[in-house]
Amino acid sequence: MTFKKHICIALSGITAAVCLAQINPALAIDNRIDQIRPDAPELAAYGRYPVGVTTLQVSNPGQLDILNAKPDEAIPRYNRPLTLEIWYPAVAADHSPSATTFRTFLRDGKTEVTLTGKAVRDAAAEKNAGVFPLVIVSHGYPGNRFLLSHLTENLASKGYVVVAIDHTDSTFHEFKNFSSTLLNRSLDQLFVLNQMALLNEQDNTGKLTGIIDAANTALIGYSMGGYGVLNSLGAGVSAKSVSAPTVPNGALQSRAANDPRYLASIDKRIKAAVAFAPWGWNAGLWDTQALAAIKTPLFYIAGSADDVSGYSPGVRNLFESSINTGRYLLTFENANHSAGAPIPAPKESWQAVPTLKRIPAESYIDAVWDNTRMNNVSQHFVTAFLGKYLKHDDSMDAFLALTENAKDGKWSTDESGNKKPDHTYWKGFPARTAVGLKLEYLPAATSQKQ
Repeated sequence: MTFKKHICIALSGITAAVCLAQINPALAIDNRIDQIRPDAPELAAYGRYPVGVTTLQVSNPGQLDILNAKPDEAIPRYNRPLTLEIWYPAVAADHSPSATTFRTFLRDGKTEVTLTGKAVRDAAAEKNAGVFPLVIVSHGYPGNRFLLSHLTENLASKGYVVVAIDHTDSTFHEFKNFSSTLLNRSLDQLFVLNQMALLNEQDNTGKLTGIIDAANTALIGYSMGGYGVLNSLGAGVSAKSVSAPTVPNGALQSRAANDPRYLASIDKRIKAAVAFAPWGWNAGLWDTQALAAIKTPLFYIAGSADDVSGYSPGVRNLFESSINTGRYLLTFENANHSAGAPIPAPKESWQAVPTLKRIPAESYIDAVWDNTRMNNVSQHFVTAFLGKYLKHDDSMDAFLALTENAKDGKWSTDESGNKKPDHTYWKGFPARTAVGLKLEYLPAATSQKQ
């Protein structure tokens, strides 16, 4: 045994594991993104399809180079690069290779970690089941394309092509001025939608040709990704935010309500959207008139103790003000900004790093809720919501039409386990597990509960 291994073994817990992984990658910590707890609600489980995954580099030409803008001068333009991770339904091979691992960074932008799920790199796509709805996933500021990978992989197994974006200037390892994120977040989402439609027609590898239903698309975004989702759907930013110095030279005007360029960008191929803790209400990004322009079914997810995006005021105001669409609000009681969205904190993230005041794990964890538990709840409800609005599966209604406060549901069964007429417990949740949650629904043209 080497001296270095002796030193590692003298340590304990995660510290020892990290030490050993640095000596021998085969000993790397296993950070699973595919965890399903025994008490998970019914629809959290993986679906019937094996999952493939592939990486794609794309470039959006002629975009405003806002980070190099100078006062009173024309903003230069550049070709904006984006890295995409695409999960898709695959064919099970007789001798499939082991599941793919993903290398990514923690919040410090320097510490690399390995994530593991069920997907197989570049597996053959399922091409005998028709086309699959498209789901576009957008991380927070900062974040990365693997931040919601527990959900991306899970949805692919249920018959969706799911693409997650590394938003340039907004990732853990490439963290730049906020102005780029404000201007580009929804533009990135809409560009990727177009790219995926093109990929369906002319994938040079042939892998994904003919399986992507871009005309039947959902957006999913977390925090600044949620901000981008609302802006992509029709909530143009306010005049106040355009005039603020955060985005120089008035460049945000192109994403403002009633601007012809903005109105022309609204894409009717987007049929549904999920917004985890969307940021912007407390910063004055929107007003009620702008939010009223959204006509796409929406599912908001938030923690009642969110101190980043806010709750009330905050996400609840967004929910109540989206009056021209049917929308849901799932609340994790006492959860903060990480409610339901980030993967479980990689084991290495519990170690302090000199460049951050807080441990990197705080970009993932919640003080009250277990990450895997929140992930499973989100997987369940996103599955029901997308099943209803993208796949038009009427059986999903029963998972969404619930007693508002989970704690008020009654578990009532006979000796054989059959549900009695007075059984009102949340469908899909095992007994004693629907706690700490609230699901509200408002139909179109309703601003608040009557």
